[in-house]
This record gives sequence, C-alpha cells and structure tokens, in this order.
Amino acid sequence: RSRATVIAALMLRRGEADGLICGIVGRYHKKLGYLRGILPLDPGVDTLSAMSAVFNDRGVFFFVDTHVAVEPDAEHIAQAAAQAALRLKLFGITPRIAVLSHSNFGSHVDASAQKMRRVVELLRERLPRVEVEGEMHADTALIPEVRERLFPNSRLGGMANVFVCPSMDAANIAFNMTRVMTDGVVLGPILMGLSKPAHVLTPAATVRRVFNMTALAVVEAQIRSASAPAPATEGTD
Repeated sequence: RSRATVIAALMLRRGEADGLICGIVGRYHKKLGYLRGILPLDPGVDTLSAMSAVFNDRGVFFFVDTHVAVEPDAEHIAQAAAQAALRLKLFGITPRIAVLSHSNFGSHVDASAQKMRRVVELLRERLPRVEVEGEMHADTALIPEVRERLFPNSRLGGMANVFVCPSMDAANIAFNMTRVMTDGVVLGPILMGLSKPAHVLTPAATVRRVFNMTALAVVEAQIRSASAPAPATEGTD
C-alpha cells in the first residue's frame, strides 16, 4: 500500500490518471513487475519490451530491447521490433529495421545467428511494407555502401534507424556506447506492450529525459484516447 508505483498503476488502471512515469529511484525490473501485475497488455501482445533512442548529429537511432528480456527468443524479438516500428510511425519517422548479429547474411550458422535469421522472417511476414533486413553486422546496417557490396539485393535502403539486437546485453551495450560516444540526447526506455501509457526510467535519467518521456506519455495518452471506442448511449424514440 505504500509503493508509489503500485498506487500510480492502480490510478492509471482505474482511469484516475492518464500516464505514469517511474523508475528514477529503485530497480527497473522490480518496477516493471508492479506494472505488469496491474496493467493489462495491449490486444494481440503477449510480452513486454523496451526501446531506447539516441538523437545525435547523424540522426535518431532506436535500440531494441534494451531493458526487459535478457535472452529473448525469436518470437519475442520480432514482437518487440514490430512494436518499435509502430511507435516510430506515431513519431512520424519511417522505420528502417536492421536485425543485428555477429553473422553477416548467413556467414555463421550457430544458434544465435539462426535465431536472428528467424526474426527477419517473422518481421517480413508481419510488416510486409516495412524495410527489414538482416541478419547483419552493425557497420553493415549503418553504411549503405558496405551493405550494397556484401548484399546487393538488400531490402533496406539507406542507413538503418532501428537496431534489433539478439539479447538485452547487446542492445543495452550498443545503446549506452552510442549515447556516450556521440554525446547524444536520450529518449527512453520506452516501455512497449502495455495497454496504458506507463514507462519505467532508470536512476541515470536526467531532468531532460524525464521531461521528454513525460511529453511522450502525454502524446501516447492522447492517441489512445482518440482511438478508443465511444461509450454506448441509449437510443431515443
């Protein structure tokens, strides 16, 4: 009864609040457990994931899944990437998805490479109009000339902006290295899969990041409210 995150999540579920930001104090997965136990998932979604973004002088780059699933399977990764693509469209950004691996277009046949190859297949089935390519190295995703030389028939045009990683370790490391080495502005973690605008930040979040995530939660709440079905009314004679 004294947990602020639990109280806020209950308020959100009851319609007494429109959005929730937490995580400045405490552990990420503990806060995530509170939210998952109180708030339902989005229709058609059976898992949660998190996306983090870095804005720098080269553009904006999104990393999946940076905070939720430690060792996700192909289905989980594909679902997270599909959720990411949806959110990019809400931002007005065209998603260009690179499925990353130590393998470059079949150069390895181990379990991890095969998992990411399966992710590509699942994404192409679910997102036929979205540019998706892989499995590939990070430099191949970032440099179109390298990709054209290695794989001339690539379905990815230009530089990728969504990087789908094989594990939370890989995604979190790539995100944090990009953030620090490019002195970029961070957005996230953006929690995906819940039916309400709720996001768990980290103790490293700056005031600017809290402000930006609050703005994102507000926009998400407005979009969800606008798309919600109108309440039924009684007919009149």
